[in-house]
Amino acid sequence: MAFRWTASPKLNDQKVSQLAELINVPNLIAQLLLQRGIETFEQAKKFFRPQLHDLYDPFLMKDMDKAIDRLILALQKHERIMVYGDYDVDGTTSVSTVYSYFKKYTSNLEYYIPDRYKEGYGISKIGIDYAKEQGISLIIALDCGTRSIELIDYAKTLGIDFIVCDHHLPGDELPKAVALLNPKRKDCQYPYKEMSGCGIGFKLIQAYAIANDLPIEDVYKYLDLVAVSTCSDIVDIRDENRILVYYGLKKLNENPCIGLQALLQSYQIKDEYEVADIVFGIGPKINAAGRIADAKSSVKLLIEEDFHQAMFLAKTLIENNTERKDIDNDITKEALEILERDHVLRHKKSTVLYSEKWHKGVIGIVASRLIETYYKPTIIFSEVNGMLTGSARSIKNFDIHDAIGACGDIVVQYGGHKYAAGLTIKKESFELFTERFEEIVSKNCTDELLTPEISYDTEIGFDDINGKFFTLLDQFKPHGPGNMTPIFRTNQVLDAGSKIVKEKHLKLMAYQNGKKFDGIGFNMSELFPLVSKNQAFDVCYSLEMNEFKGQKNLQLKIRDVKASV
Repeated sequence: MAFRWTASPKLNDQKVSQLAELINVPNLIAQLLLQRGIETFEQAKKFFRPQLHDLYDPFLMKDMDKAIDRLILALQKHERIMVYGDYDVDGTTSVSTVYSYFKKYTSNLEYYIPDRYKEGYGISKIGIDYAKEQGISLIIALDCGTRSIELIDYAKTLGIDFIVCDHHLPGDELPKAVALLNPKRKDCQYPYKEMSGCGIGFKLIQAYAIANDLPIEDVYKYLDLVAVSTCSDIVDIRDENRILVYYGLKKLNENPCIGLQALLQSYQIKDEYEVADIVFGIGPKINAAGRIADAKSSVKLLIEEDFHQAMFLAKTLIENNTERKDIDNDITKEALEILERDHVLRHKKSTVLYSEKWHKGVIGIVASRLIETYYKPTIIFSEVNGMLTGSARSIKNFDIHDAIGACGDIVVQYGGHKYAAGLTIKKESFELFTERFEEIVSKNCTDELLTPEISYDTEIGFDDINGKFFTLLDQFKPHGPGNMTPIFRTNQVLDAGSKIVKEKHLKLMAYQNGKKFDGIGFNMSELFPLVSKNQAFDVCYSLEMNEFKGQKNLQLKIRDVKASV
């Protein structure tokens, strides 16, 4: 796949120099900070030294006072409370956090995760009816509920109140819950809008502790789960989320909850776990239960307090994840074969595919994998109970949630975010939906948008890279949306003995102006002829510390290579 390289906007040199002098860093570091919206000494201090006391007052969130009043009443009256959450990582970590915290204060508490296949996403009638049978009078809904207008009305007729803790985009109408905690509602003045569902649940227990003068340390115990949800849900890691993830990773590395300890034991023993370990290691295992079996097993693991039992539960999740990998690999292969055979489908600006045989639990992963090969907005459908359920994934700067909404009456229901959404349509509407969706994408997607982009921060020379520079750069972590890993471009580089390793990876050895660096390009063996021609080339990369046989060396993590002009 060919990439277009785009440089970050040019900054005012005087502004860069002023910030560099103000905080005593090289101009290059000051430039990277300015590109991330950090312009003052105070902002830089908060960026490099996040502090828990800088977390926002949870009572700034609309309805938080109502939520806490209702919770206090429920606990005083010994009401039965249900903690209800979705079946993905965000939902299960949310439920685990809120359930674990409140079970210290009441025994009249249970949790509920809907069945992906029988109930679908979010709040379900089956779940509400079950709550009624169990004598539940208050449901705390996490990572769902903002659009469940009719179901929350229905619950009210049964004498069940709702506190909704959600981060999905609201519609024009809001549910008549006792409290709707969602910073994205238009009338909410909370200073930061981009939290995960578990992050909202964390604010709920933070508020409860403050209102009742309880130890805040008991709230911070759950920061590792908040970090897992925030990183896995690919939400912004700026502002308040940066503090939560920074301290969540600290707890994950120093004293994780028993369930996460068990998962880490089976994942990979490391000196230090980072965001990537959550996104590619821990998160998929927690997700796998809801995709393949029962997501309640993820909650059981994350609330478990006995390590031996946690190891047993973790083993089940790992087996689920292995099965999930096999299924999604098979479906991805099948979907790619369909596109390779069909010239018309392959040349559309969108990809919409369906098979009644495809497993609903993995179609979102398959959609993401297809984008790696055919870079275009993608929806994969499977059949559930006579309806088509789809998972949608998008490309940079295209709002797939809005595009689905624009398909109007063809869509039975939908929800999600700009880059990932879920939807349901009638089986007989598939062709019509495919045509309408293609029209919307064609109208709004230019050829440039449909070409994958590598956005680099700045152009540097190998002379700019040294230990001090990397030490400062390393303090930009944790990385994620809003604070991505800095990417650099270096031009006119020459080969110094590059080779292919393990048949598919590029082991780059390059020099410029007498300074040499090694680099690694995973699955980039096709670039080897370009770098080994004794001709100058340009390279896009990030920097990382490579440790091999006890030796640490700075290396380039290659993003792309092009012949120098």
